[in-house]
Amino acid sequence: MSGVEVITFGCRLNTYESEVMRAEAEKAGLNNAILVNTCAVTGEAVRQARQAIRRARRDNPHARIIVTGCAAQTEKQTFAEMAEVDAVLGNEEKLKSSSYRALPDFGVSAEEKLRVNDIMSVRATAPQMIRHIDGHVRAFIQVQNGCDHRCTFCIIPYGRGNSRSVPMGAVVDQARNLVESGYREIVLTGVDATSYGADLPGTPTLGLLAKTLLKQIPEIRRLRLSSIDSIEADQHLMDLIADEPRFMPHLHLSLQHGDDMILKRMKRRHSRADAIGFMEDVRRLRPETSFGADMIAGFPTETEEMFANAIDLAQEAGIAHLHVFPYSPRPGTPAARMPQLDRGLIKDRAARLREAGQRLHQAHLDKMVGTRQWLLVENGGLAHTENFTLVAAPGLRPRDLVQVAITGHNGKHLDMQLLAADAA
Repeated sequence: MSGVEVITFGCRLNTYESEVMRAEAEKAGLNNAILVNTCAVTGEAVRQARQAIRRARRDNPHARIIVTGCAAQTEKQTFAEMAEVDAVLGNEEKLKSSSYRALPDFGVSAEEKLRVNDIMSVRATAPQMIRHIDGHVRAFIQVQNGCDHRCTFCIIPYGRGNSRSVPMGAVVDQARNLVESGYREIVLTGVDATSYGADLPGTPTLGLLAKTLLKQIPEIRRLRLSSIDSIEADQHLMDLIADEPRFMPHLHLSLQHGDDMILKRMKRRHSRADAIGFMEDVRRLRPETSFGADMIAGFPTETEEMFANAIDLAQEAGIAHLHVFPYSPRPGTPAARMPQLDRGLIKDRAARLREAGQRLHQAHLDKMVGTRQWLLVENGGLAHTENFTLVAAPGLRPRDLVQVAITGHNGKHLDMQLLAADAA
């Protein structure tokens, strides 16, 4: 191989940062290298990264393999001790060209491979300018990094550090660059995006940032948020939901569970009633809004009744896009020291929660049939509606906005008939 290849795991923030990594590595003159941007959210994510590293070495025996990302930050020794790995960079180091100019030589010891600093010492998130996100029709912009909260199951603050925000002017400049490059949809992303601005002068909010982007860059056709904590939603955000058609009617919520006792043991800041009340408020303002949510099955101490409350919340709220995670103990987190459930029981509950999510998704698809929708056409003959429902769009050109009639679905995606196109 030649050049720089990037293998990305995990969240949209990692996807964005992978483009920064590629640009910084190329600026440093790196060649014949594979950068592996890892995720630490579950033990399975770490296992998949290790598997990908071994496969990359088999396929590219002479390339440099550089591992970074959240798992490299939290489990640096694990990756440094892999014979396939030539260097390990921390989450801060991966975004600097100087890191790629100062890589260790081949064949060094595990300790010499390490370039990982104390992430808790990082106090600012530098704005990063990119004009292209490889393979994506939607453009992601990092507005925030890190997290000040300490949910008992979560290792991510130890991989990302404390919360820090990108100044609003830099976000506007990045969005303008991406729109000028042809992107018609912008997605604002962060580790805890709804905490945006608390560390900036004047303490702007995520909602105010979104308002500012849409006001200053009228060419943005669609604006989304990647994931939010509903308890932090501000009035500016609610105004956008009610009054701004370019703000997309889909919100992905970090719910995690539907039982109040488990939510307390997770150290979440919302209750079951808070979550349901927020979704009801949003639907009153914009009835076509769909919701996605992350939920964990099999958290320590979860009884069958507590688990049933999680399914009940998903059903009561009509969550259309349910992302289910079987609980995975992360070393160093408080939940890992709590009484654990049997792994077989955890897998069974995760499967049952996924089945409930599938039924809810089918009901959502049923409701969409017979409606008219605007789609953003993506790669591979697919598209998404404004409320983020997947549509088969064969033969249409990526990045075009088209109006369609929804004619049916196959249980996974909607089918459509083209009505009009806006290719401007």
